[in-house]
Amino acid sequence: MKTALAVTHVAFEDLGTLEDELLHAGYTIERLDACTADLSGVDPGAHDLVVVLGGPVGAYEQQHYPFIATEIAWLRTRLAQKRATLGICLGSQLMAAALGARVYPGQHGKEIGWKPLRPGRDAEGPAATDLLVAAGLPVLHWHGDTFDLPEGARHLASTDQYAHQAFSLGRFALGLQFHPEVTAQGLERWYVGHACELAQAHIDVATLRQAGKRHAPALAVAAQSFWRAWLAEVALGGCAEPAPGPVSG
Repeated sequence: MKTALAVTHVAFEDLGTLEDELLHAGYTIERLDACTADLSGVDPGAHDLVVVLGGPVGAYEQQHYPFIATEIAWLRTRLAQKRATLGICLGSQLMAAALGARVYPGQHGKEIGWKPLRPGRDAEGPAATDLLVAAGLPVLHWHGDTFDLPEGARHLASTDQYAHQAFSLGRFALGLQFHPEVTAQGLERWYVGHACELAQAHIDVATLRQAGKRHAPALAVAAQSFWRAWLAEVALGGCAEPAPGPVSG
Protein backbone atom coordinates (compact mmCIF):
# COMPACT_ATOMS: atom_id res chain seq x y z
CA MET A 1 0.00 0.00 0.00
CA LYS A 2 1.35 3.43 -0.95
CA THR A 3 1.56 6.01 1.81
CA ALA A 4 1.12 9.79 1.62
CA LEU A 5 2.11 12.08 4.48
CA ALA A 6 0.21 15.38 4.76
CA VAL A 7 2.28 17.94 6.67
CA THR A 8 0.03 20.68 8.08
CA HIS A 9 0.70 24.03 9.77
CA VAL A 10 -2.89 25.05 10.59
CA ALA A 11 -5.68 22.50 10.74
CA PHE A 12 -8.05 24.25 8.34
CA GLU A 13 -5.52 24.38 5.47
CA ASP A 14 -5.94 20.71 4.68
CA LEU A 15 -5.77 18.42 1.64
CA GLY A 16 -9.15 19.57 0.33
CA THR A 17 -9.96 17.98 -3.01
CA LEU A 18 -6.60 16.20 -3.07
CA GLU A 19 -7.67 13.85 -0.27
CA ASP A 20 -10.23 11.95 -2.36
CA GLU A 21 -7.78 11.71 -5.26
CA LEU A 22 -5.05 10.26 -3.06
CA LEU A 23 -7.48 7.62 -1.82
CA HIS A 24 -8.62 6.98 -5.41
CA ALA A 25 -4.97 6.46 -6.40
CA GLY A 26 -4.49 3.87 -3.67
CA TYR A 27 -2.66 5.91 -1.02
CA THR A 28 -3.07 5.52 2.70
CA ILE A 29 -2.97 9.01 4.20
CA GLU A 30 -1.07 9.90 7.35
CA ARG A 31 -1.04 13.39 8.89
CA LEU A 32 1.59 15.29 10.82
CA ASP A 33 1.38 18.71 12.47
CA ALA A 34 4.73 20.36 11.71
CA CYS A 35 4.31 22.87 14.54
CA THR A 36 4.22 20.27 17.31
CA ALA A 37 5.65 17.04 15.88
CA ASP A 38 9.35 16.17 16.01
CA LEU A 39 10.21 15.87 12.33
CA SER A 40 13.80 14.98 13.19
CA GLY A 41 12.45 11.60 14.30
CA VAL A 42 10.65 10.95 10.98
CA ASP A 43 12.53 9.32 8.11
CA PRO A 44 12.33 11.87 5.22
CA GLY A 45 12.23 9.08 2.65
CA ALA A 46 9.79 6.75 4.38
CA HIS A 47 6.61 7.84 2.56
CA ASP A 48 5.85 7.40 -1.12
CA LEU A 49 4.50 10.96 -1.27
CA VAL A 50 4.76 13.98 1.02
CA VAL A 51 2.34 16.92 0.71
CA VAL A 52 3.40 20.07 2.58
CA LEU A 53 0.43 22.37 3.04
CA GLY A 54 -0.06 26.07 3.72
CA GLY A 55 0.03 28.30 6.76
CA PRO A 56 0.32 31.93 7.84
CA VAL A 57 4.02 32.01 8.82
CA GLY A 58 7.05 32.76 6.66
CA ALA A 59 9.75 30.28 5.71
CA TYR A 60 12.29 32.90 6.87
CA GLU A 61 10.77 33.27 10.38
CA GLN A 62 12.90 30.57 11.96
CA GLN A 63 13.82 32.74 14.94
CA HIS A 64 10.17 32.98 15.95
CA TYR A 65 9.13 29.48 14.87
CA PRO A 66 12.08 27.08 15.37
CA PHE A 67 10.25 24.13 13.80
CA ILE A 68 10.69 25.79 10.39
CA ALA A 69 14.45 25.15 10.36
CA THR A 70 13.84 21.48 11.14
CA GLU A 71 11.18 21.23 8.45
CA ILE A 72 13.41 22.82 5.80
CA ALA A 73 16.30 20.49 6.66
CA TRP A 74 13.93 17.50 6.54
CA LEU A 75 12.65 18.55 3.12
CA ARG A 76 16.20 19.13 1.87
CA THR A 77 17.05 15.51 2.66
CA ARG A 78 13.88 14.19 1.03
CA LEU A 79 14.34 16.24 -2.13
CA ALA A 80 17.98 15.19 -2.39
CA GLN A 81 16.66 11.61 -2.46
CA LYS A 82 14.29 12.62 -5.32
CA ARG A 83 11.28 11.39 -3.37
CA ALA A 84 7.86 12.57 -4.54
CA THR A 85 7.02 15.87 -2.83
CA LEU A 86 4.27 18.44 -3.33
CA GLY A 87 4.22 21.85 -1.68
CA ILE A 88 1.24 24.22 -1.63
CA CYS A 89 1.66 27.92 -0.72
CA LEU A 90 3.86 27.86 2.42
CA GLY A 91 4.74 24.31 1.40
CA SER A 92 6.14 25.54 -1.92
CA GLN A 93 8.12 28.25 -0.11
CA LEU A 94 9.61 25.70 2.28
CA MET A 95 10.53 23.50 -0.68
CA ALA A 96 12.18 26.46 -2.41
CA ALA A 97 14.16 27.22 0.76
CA ALA A 98 15.18 23.57 1.06
CA LEU A 99 16.45 23.75 -2.54
CA GLY A 100 18.61 26.78 -1.72
CA ALA A 101 16.36 29.55 -3.06
CA ARG A 102 15.56 32.80 -1.26
CA VAL A 103 12.08 33.22 0.30
CA TYR A 104 11.04 36.73 1.29
CA PRO A 105 8.10 39.14 1.74
CA GLY A 106 6.59 40.05 -1.62
CA GLN A 107 7.15 43.56 -2.94
CA HIS A 108 3.74 43.85 -4.63
CA GLY A 109 1.41 43.45 -1.66
CA LYS A 110 -0.69 40.50 -0.63
CA GLU A 111 -2.16 38.38 -3.39
CA ILE A 112 -5.47 37.21 -1.94
CA GLY A 113 -8.37 36.33 -4.20
CA TRP A 114 -9.24 34.59 -7.43
CA LYS A 115 -7.42 35.11 -10.73
CA PRO A 116 -6.13 32.92 -13.57
CA LEU A 117 -2.56 31.73 -14.04
CA ARG A 118 -0.25 32.57 -16.89
CA PRO A 119 2.08 30.01 -18.48
CA GLY A 120 5.61 30.03 -17.13
CA ARG A 121 8.62 30.21 -19.43
CA ASP A 122 9.16 26.44 -19.17
CA ALA A 123 5.51 25.46 -19.47
CA GLU A 124 5.79 24.11 -23.03
CA GLY A 125 5.07 20.43 -23.43
CA PRO A 126 2.76 18.07 -21.53
CA ALA A 127 2.56 18.70 -17.80
CA ALA A 128 -0.21 18.31 -15.26
CA THR A 129 -0.14 22.02 -14.46
CA ASP A 130 -1.18 22.78 -18.05
CA LEU A 131 -4.66 21.58 -17.07
CA LEU A 132 -4.99 24.60 -14.76
CA VAL A 133 -2.93 27.16 -16.69
CA ALA A 134 -4.32 26.55 -20.16
CA ALA A 135 -7.91 26.51 -18.95
CA GLY A 136 -7.64 30.15 -17.91
CA LEU A 137 -9.96 29.58 -14.96
CA PRO A 138 -9.50 31.62 -11.78
CA VAL A 139 -7.65 29.83 -8.97
CA LEU A 140 -7.29 30.93 -5.36
CA HIS A 141 -4.24 32.93 -4.30
CA TRP A 142 -3.59 33.63 -0.63
CA HIS A 143 -0.07 34.77 0.19
CA GLY A 144 2.16 37.73 0.91
CA ASP A 145 5.54 36.03 0.54
CA THR A 146 7.28 34.89 -2.61
CA PHE A 147 10.48 33.04 -3.58
CA ASP A 148 13.22 32.91 -6.18
CA LEU A 149 13.08 29.99 -8.57
CA PRO A 150 15.25 27.13 -7.26
CA GLU A 151 18.27 26.21 -9.35
CA GLY A 152 17.40 23.57 -11.93
CA ALA A 153 13.62 24.03 -11.55
CA ARG A 154 11.16 24.43 -14.41
CA HIS A 155 9.08 27.62 -14.23
CA LEU A 156 5.49 26.51 -14.88
CA ALA A 157 3.16 29.39 -13.99
CA SER A 158 2.98 33.06 -13.03
CA THR A 159 0.45 35.84 -12.41
CA ASP A 160 0.51 39.55 -13.12
CA GLN A 161 1.46 40.16 -9.48
CA TYR A 162 4.02 37.44 -8.71
CA ALA A 163 6.14 35.62 -11.27
CA HIS A 164 6.80 32.37 -9.46
CA GLN A 165 3.52 30.50 -8.99
CA ALA A 166 4.57 26.94 -9.85
CA PHE A 167 7.83 25.05 -10.34
CA SER A 168 8.90 21.45 -10.75
CA LEU A 169 11.99 19.29 -10.58
CA GLY A 170 11.79 16.21 -12.74
CA ARG A 171 8.68 14.20 -11.96
CA PHE A 172 9.32 14.08 -8.24
CA ALA A 173 8.83 17.64 -6.97
CA LEU A 174 6.10 20.21 -7.56
CA GLY A 175 5.71 23.54 -5.79
CA LEU A 176 2.49 25.53 -6.12
CA GLN A 177 2.18 29.04 -4.69
CA PHE A 178 -1.58 29.05 -5.36
CA HIS A 179 -4.29 26.79 -3.90
CA PRO A 180 -5.87 24.23 -6.27
CA GLU A 181 -7.14 22.14 -3.34
CA VAL A 182 -9.78 24.45 -1.90
CA THR A 183 -13.58 24.09 -1.85
CA ALA A 184 -16.21 26.74 -1.20
CA GLN A 185 -17.30 25.00 2.01
CA GLY A 186 -13.77 24.47 3.26
CA LEU A 187 -12.95 28.13 2.72
CA GLU A 188 -15.45 29.08 5.41
CA ARG A 189 -12.83 27.94 7.92
CA TRP A 190 -10.21 30.08 6.20
CA TYR A 191 -12.33 33.22 6.52
CA VAL A 192 -12.42 32.69 10.28
CA GLY A 193 -8.85 31.45 10.72
CA HIS A 194 -7.40 34.31 8.67
CA ALA A 195 -9.83 36.98 9.90
CA CYS A 196 -7.07 39.25 11.21
CA GLU A 197 -5.08 39.03 7.98
CA LEU A 198 -8.14 39.85 5.89
CA ALA A 199 -8.99 42.82 8.09
CA GLN A 200 -5.44 44.16 7.93
CA ALA A 201 -5.45 43.78 4.14
CA HIS A 202 -8.85 45.57 3.95
CA ILE A 203 -10.39 42.61 2.13
CA ASP A 204 -14.16 42.27 2.45
CA VAL A 205 -15.03 38.73 3.53
CA ALA A 206 -18.48 38.80 1.91
CA THR A 207 -16.96 39.73 -1.46
CA LEU A 208 -14.28 37.06 -1.13
CA ARG A 209 -16.93 34.49 -0.20
CA GLN A 210 -19.03 35.37 -3.25
CA ALA A 211 -16.00 34.91 -5.48
CA GLY A 212 -15.31 31.56 -3.84
CA LYS A 213 -18.84 30.33 -4.42
CA ARG A 214 -18.60 31.47 -8.03
CA HIS A 215 -15.21 29.99 -8.89
CA ALA A 216 -14.57 27.08 -6.48
CA PRO A 217 -16.90 24.55 -8.19
CA ALA A 218 -15.15 24.95 -11.56
CA LEU A 219 -11.77 24.75 -9.85
CA ALA A 220 -12.78 21.52 -8.11
CA VAL A 221 -13.63 19.94 -11.47
CA ALA A 222 -10.35 21.08 -13.04
CA ALA A 223 -8.40 20.10 -9.93
CA GLN A 224 -9.66 16.53 -10.11
CA SER A 225 -8.11 16.15 -13.57
CA PHE A 226 -4.99 17.99 -12.41
CA TRP A 227 -4.47 15.82 -9.34
CA ARG A 228 -4.99 12.61 -11.30
CA ALA A 229 -2.59 13.72 -14.04
CA TRP A 230 0.10 14.74 -11.57
CA LEU A 231 -0.23 11.58 -9.49
CA ALA A 232 0.13 9.61 -12.73
CA GLU A 233 3.32 11.55 -13.51
CA VAL A 234 4.62 10.72 -10.05
CA ALA A 235 3.82 7.05 -10.57
CA LEU A 236 5.67 7.08 -13.91
CA GLY A 237 8.74 8.97 -12.77
CA GLY A 238 8.85 8.92 -9.01
CA CYS A 239 12.39 9.39 -7.82
CA ALA A 240 13.98 7.87 -10.91
CA GLU A 241 13.98 10.84 -13.27
CA PRO A 242 16.86 13.30 -12.80
CA ALA A 243 16.11 16.99 -12.53
CA PRO A 244 16.76 19.10 -15.64
CA GLY A 245 19.77 21.37 -15.97
CA PRO A 246 19.91 24.76 -14.25
CA VAL A 247 17.74 27.61 -15.45
CA SER A 248 17.97 31.23 -14.40
CA GLY A 249 15.63 32.48 -11.67
